Amino acid sequence: MKKQLTAQGKPFEFTPENLEKAAALIMRYPEGRQGSALVPLLDLAQRQTGGWLPQEAIEYVARYLGLSFMQGYEVASFYSMFNLSPVGKYFVQVCTTTPCQLRGAMDVLKACDDFMGGGFGVPQGQPSNNDGLFSVCEVECLGACVNGPVVQINDAYYEDLDSVKMTEILCMLKMGKTVDSGSQIGRQGSAPEGGPQVLKFDSDSTPNPDSEFTESIANMDTDIDVDKGRTL
Repeated sequence: MKKQLTAQGKPFEFTPENLEKAAALIMRYPEGRQGSALVPLLDLAQRQTGGWLPQEAIEYVARYLGLSFMQGYEVASFYSMFNLSPVGKYFVQVCTTTPCQLRGAMDVLKACDDFMGGGFGVPQGQPSNNDGLFSVCEVECLGACVNGPVVQINDAYYEDLDSVKMTEILCMLKMGKTVDSGSQIGRQGSAPEGGPQVLKFDSDSTPNPDSEFTESIANMDTDIDVDKGRTL
């Protein structure tokens, strides 16, 4: 997605509530290192402006931290978490890195584009033509490869997707309904589909305390030379 600095045409400043949050964030850093709070404060500004960082907000945050405007521009343009132009209410980021792509990420991406207005007709990252509710773009790894395809919508992850499930989620959001995040097939964490396959016992049984494995675990301390800090 192309990142181009955009002005909103009006001054920016933190709300009183966000000023308190900004002060609390700065307190996490040592005296004289307040500039280290640049990323969290830019994130705070982006949330205040509805999901994107206008030029005025970047300059305000830089000035607030005693940094140059250029330092603010450098960080805002480097990280993909910052949007330098307006996006829809729901910012849809589709992971198309290899694991997700092998599981059908391109079908998920096409479902998003079709929903927005027809076959990749809307430039990536820009609000959809029909209602401005959605923006979609491709991103690199979202860090949930086992549960691919994965899509991030605002702060929520939606995993184990296909084109049908993706379209259903977008329809629900358009109607103003809440959609449960996480796995869309009921997967527990990153366990195999169908549930855990190892390290489990029957519901009516417990580990045998007299088994060879249990006994070896219980006696492990006898195999360690504590003084020398090594295994005998």
